[in-house]
Amino acid sequence: MANEKMAAQIANKAGFIAALDQSGGSTPGALRLYGIPETAYSGEAEMFKLMHEMRLRIITAPAFNGDKVIAAILFERTMDGEALGKPVPTYLWEDRRVVPFVKVDKGLEAEKDGVSLMKPMPGLDALLSRAAKLGVYGTKMRSVINLPSPTGIAAIVAQQFEVAAKIAEYGLMPIVEPEVSIKSPDKKGAEAILLEELAKHIEALPNGRQVMLKLTIPDVPDLYAGLVRHKNVARVVALSGGYTRAEACKRLAANHGVIASFSRALVEELRATMSDAEFQAALARSIDEIYDASVNKVQASMTA
Repeated sequence: MANEKMAAQIANKAGFIAALDQSGGSTPGALRLYGIPETAYSGEAEMFKLMHEMRLRIITAPAFNGDKVIAAILFERTMDGEALGKPVPTYLWEDRRVVPFVKVDKGLEAEKDGVSLMKPMPGLDALLSRAAKLGVYGTKMRSVINLPSPTGIAAIVAQQFEVAAKIAEYGLMPIVEPEVSIKSPDKKGAEAILLEELAKHIEALPNGRQVMLKLTIPDVPDLYAGLVRHKNVARVVALSGGYTRAEACKRLAANHGVIASFSRALVEELRATMSDAEFQAALARSIDEIYDASVNKVQASMTA
């Protein structure tokens, strides 16, 4: 079964996960970095069409394949779209051997108690059902921690695991993403509290249930080593969180067993005006660099 092959790839294969899931709020910024200003389009439909074209350019590039990119996280509209005449999830798995995931959250609530919880997801069941039928393997959902607030962080993790339980009912693998902001005035303190909360919820998972974790690269290298080894954790992946690719890769390489799931850091050199040859070469360089930091680890010398 494809799902068994996907599960083996996610759990064991060397490589990293490409995060291609910018949604409505972050799309204008992503297009701007790509070289397309907001004056170049009018309305949401045109904006998402340009974003889809950018994503297609990435996933159809020669270097974007399962040799180094083991999975890709998609925006809902991308999941529902097509690549070279096939549904995008089908194309990714059949043509590229890249495991498809989909982002399911609807953005963030206003900050309260040092954190931003996820907004309600009234259409979640319909989205999960559609994703399962399209051959998507798992999901991703993000909330944000700004301060080392024990009650705020407890609420973030509880919400993440509550939604993860519903996702698991559809046979999908949930990626839990409680991002600690790299701008937090006490990032290290927030990460210590987050580790405790994650450990409690992971230990309490029903027998045979697993989650994946997508976490900010910690200030203390190998902070999450115990979670990496836990039987209830399929994989721990790291977000780039606003670090440049060079900085994110340097930090990632000091965290053993953790692979990348980068978004901005993956595409930071890509531009709409590049020729196909230039675009493909730049993407290949980025993939090689992120793969190297995901696979070839170093002894940490940095502390933040």
